Amino acid sequence: MTMKLSEKTVNLLKNFASINQSIAFKKGKTLRTMSVMKNILAEAEVEEEFPQDFAIYDLNQFLNGVALCDSPTFEFPNESNLTIREGKDRKTKYFFADPSVIVSPPEKSIALPTEDVCFNLDSTQLQSLLKASAVYQLPDLVAVGEAGVVKLVVRDKKNDTSNEYSINVGLTDQEFNFNFKVENIKILPGTYEVVISQKLLARFVNTNYNLTYFIALEPDSTFG
Repeated sequence: MTMKLSEKTVNLLKNFASINQSIAFKKGKTLRTMSVMKNILAEAEVEEEFPQDFAIYDLNQFLNGVALCDSPTFEFPNESNLTIREGKDRKTKYFFADPSVIVSPPEKSIALPTEDVCFNLDSTQLQSLLKASAVYQLPDLVAVGEAGVVKLVVRDKKNDTSNEYSINVGLTDQEFNFNFKVENIKILPGTYEVVISQKLLARFVNTNYNLTYFIALEPDSTFG
């Protein structure tokens, strides 16, 4: 069986490599990954259909190898390796990893235990927050509900005189402080429907792509 990877899927895999350097592919069209700390899970439906299960230990290395080719074709001759082929003259034999050494998501899809706060986050807002975090060196992203407004704030929780950058993203009748680490917001640029559970888990659903992230909140989060 031969196949190609679209640019969209390659970009998705680059994003997944930032969550976990390894990945276990499953037969079919669904890609899933989970961070080693098990606090980020991502899953997406792609246009390609993978013909078999296989595991890649160093996904960035694999993608860099793919980038050596202008229009690579992937062949799956057996269960131990694949062939990355460029035309008739160039090819790479790439061996799979043992799936048992890779931290992978549970087989069963997860769901939020409750849905307590919802808002939309567009790509401009997301990039502004991440940029402000980098400029001011702020490690924390907080979803704050107060005075009827939901705002996202980047700040340093451990510093009472920390700089802050905030964006209003919605309305609420609840009061809460849902804390994330900025380093865990490893999501592709885009617009997201965000739902947060007081049980310390949030779901980010991309509105233009069949892509979902589940990100754990910090234990000092408060609701009500």
